[in-house]
Amino acid sequence: MPDEPAPTKATKAAKSTPKPEAKPTEPVSTPAPAVPGGAAPPAPKAAPAAKPATSKPASKKATPATPTAATSSKPPRPEPGSEFPPTATIIDASGLVLGRAASLIAQRLLHGEVIVVVNAEKSVVTGNRQMVVREYTAARAQGSVRSGPHFPRYPDRIFRRTVRGMLPHLKTRGKVAYSHLHVFIGTPPGLTGRTHVPLPGAQARPALRPPTTLADITRLLGARV
Repeated sequence: MPDEPAPTKATKAAKSTPKPEAKPTEPVSTPAPAVPGGAAPPAPKAAPAAKPATSKPASKKATPATPTAATSSKPPRPEPGSEFPPTATIIDASGLVLGRAASLIAQRLLHGEVIVVVNAEKSVVTGNRQMVVREYTAARAQGSVRSGPHFPRYPDRIFRRTVRGMLPHLKTRGKVAYSHLHVFIGTPPGLTGRTHVPLPGAQARPALRPPTTLADITRLLGARV
């Protein structure tokens, strides 16, 4: 048999050194991406917790509170006609001739009186009925719609215009006197119970034919009284 080579020092040292034991492997964590500037990476946000489902009550419309007399800030409105002083002259135009009454009222207005005329639709226009209606219809139709002159068709305004024609309404004296005239259709609630001053010399005379009143004329002109 051939002779085996003699063991060297390297082989003896390799045989004499014990082998290292194998260590358990640990999970390798991947490094976080680097943030510029050396700041720490932001922590991951936690997912928001789900809100519990709650049933909404049915919405009810708020009913506005009705204002009462104690809580309302606005004072009650006065009745029409109650704003006139006790010294004002109240004249009932029922059965009065329009032209005569307008002339007498104009004289009183120029003397500084405050005159309130009620029941203006019951004043009388003398003359032939057809002629009277023709004259008022022609006065209403004259002029243009845009530039006028605009003749009124309601009894209180016709009465006021008739009185204005007997006043110097273009002068200061006539304007002041005309501002003291107040005419109403019927009798306002604030003037009930007030004494009416008679207007002598303006009462219509009795006739066989029924008189033509301002209410009749205004109905023919297209106004509702």
